[in-house]
Amino acid sequence: MTDTTPATDAGPEAPARAPITRLWAYARQHLRLLLIGGALSFAGGLVGLVQPLIAMDVIDTLSNSESLTRPLLYLGAVVIVGGALSALGPYLMQIAGQDVVLTVRKQLIGRLVRLQVAEVDRLKPGDLVSRLTSDTNLLRTVASTTVIGGVTDAFMILGGIGLMAWLDPVLFGTTMAMVAMVTVMMLFIMPRIQNATVDSQKALGDMGSLLERIFSAFRTVKASGAEDHETARLEAAATTARDKGVKASFWEALAGVAAFMPVNIAFLLVLGVGGARVASGAMEVGTLIGFLLLLFYLMGPISGLVASLSQLQTGLAAIHRVEEVANLDSEAERTEAAQRESHVAAAEGPAQVGFEDVTFRYAEDLPYVHHGVTFASGGRGLTALVGPSGAGKTTVFSLIERFYPATTGRVTVDGVDVREWPLEDLRGLIGYVEQDAPVLDGSLRENLVMAAQDATESEIEDVVKTARLTELVEKLPEGLDSRIGYRGTTLSGGERQRVAIARALLRKPRLLLLDEATSQLDAANEASLKQVMLDAAEHTNVIVVAHRLSTVTSADQIVVFDAGLVRAVGTHAELVEKDELYRDLAASQLLTAA
Repeated sequence: MTDTTPATDAGPEAPARAPITRLWAYARQHLRLLLIGGALSFAGGLVGLVQPLIAMDVIDTLSNSESLTRPLLYLGAVVIVGGALSALGPYLMQIAGQDVVLTVRKQLIGRLVRLQVAEVDRLKPGDLVSRLTSDTNLLRTVASTTVIGGVTDAFMILGGIGLMAWLDPVLFGTTMAMVAMVTVMMLFIMPRIQNATVDSQKALGDMGSLLERIFSAFRTVKASGAEDHETARLEAAATTARDKGVKASFWEALAGVAAFMPVNIAFLLVLGVGGARVASGAMEVGTLIGFLLLLFYLMGPISGLVASLSQLQTGLAAIHRVEEVANLDSEAERTEAAQRESHVAAAEGPAQVGFEDVTFRYAEDLPYVHHGVTFASGGRGLTALVGPSGAGKTTVFSLIERFYPATTGRVTVDGVDVREWPLEDLRGLIGYVEQDAPVLDGSLRENLVMAAQDATESEIEDVVKTARLTELVEKLPEGLDSRIGYRGTTLSGGERQRVAIARALLRKPRLLLLDEATSQLDAANEASLKQVMLDAAEHTNVIVVAHRLSTVTSADQIVVFDAGLVRAVGTHAELVEKDELYRDLAASQLLTAA
């Protein structure tokens, strides 16, 4: 048997990039606004750096008994201009930060919606939601004020240090010893902030996943009396998130202490050493005051730089989690050139479906679901797939839709391997009704036209009649535009099933796949939808996973599955006569009532 396992749809995997590289990739798209905001903030910092020098001039003016008008006017102008620049610059950078978050979210949304079904099946939806909301929000400050603000603060510190060296080398040496101490401590603390933030965000994602799990089966939780059990699990997750958050906060607080303690010690040392030097006449009192004001002024930039470094670690942790989603396998479509080279030709009429010695398993560590399935369904008519639970019937639909690739063998549509079809074209010819007939939050109209956005009003009316939804539409307060609730909670099971069938029919498919399409219908509605299927089978290929007598006996072809193999193919009468398993299924499920 030849292994025809395909390469992933996502194409060649892009090399992993460092988080700081990804941060730059996101930020450079909004670089102009970031640079303008950063330049204004930097100018505001420079203006603030002048204040200690003007204060020295004020002291010298007082010492010389001169008028204070000029230096005070200068000082007032510097304060006003510096304040305006310091407000406008960060505002522009915050706008740029929001734009960066929007860019990242758009990219992440596109990636999440196009993830392979296999990836979504193994992941936690709540965690994915957390990456789209909370993690991307962490990037806002980092991509805007953190990097440019940190650079600005670093320049302010360097400028202040330069002025200190010019004012007095002895006090400058005392200060630099403390700066070296801060640097060493930051090198130790910063990586731990990033690791703790990653753990904290993961814990939040886990908590979101548990909450999503509860709401996805809310009635079952209540009917099972499991509120206390689920509450305990959710509270445990919340406690874990709290503990991880506390750990991250500890390292951030320690970073603040590590920055301020040496600065405060330096302030006391400068005050002591400088006071002694003034007393000995080695320096002027104005110089000491100016030096102390500079040191006091630098507390702001030092605090900002430490905060920027801490936020940068948080942002890099968020980027790491966002990048994990970007590295998941997605159903990336082929390029236009590759699609033009495709041998798939446009066709009309019913689609031809073929399985050629197909084997399949959901993962390498799981058993095979199909062990060599071979059958064909082509032309107009109704094909029913029957067999015991777990025989692999529903998996047939997943392979046709290319939700999963066949492990070996070929699945063909119109004689072409589904792996050769552009996904949009392949799924565009199929109407698919899942077993649980999911209905999305929104209006009834939105649900019907999901797969046929260009459907006309008359086409919608026709499909409403065909699916026997007229009575439902009439009783809804706003008709087709009425909202039907989260997962269609305002509809009965049978109504949800009919909505799903109407949605599939509105697409005018060349191939209609129905998985237990009548399982939640009463006898009257089942008879109506049986006629819908038979009408559809007159002009298209209909394949249905079925257990009901009416569906099976009306089928043009029945494919009997057993333990991942096709056991027999034939009509109802033929199979009752020649296949023991089918005969047993018929007897146990009342398929041979006549």
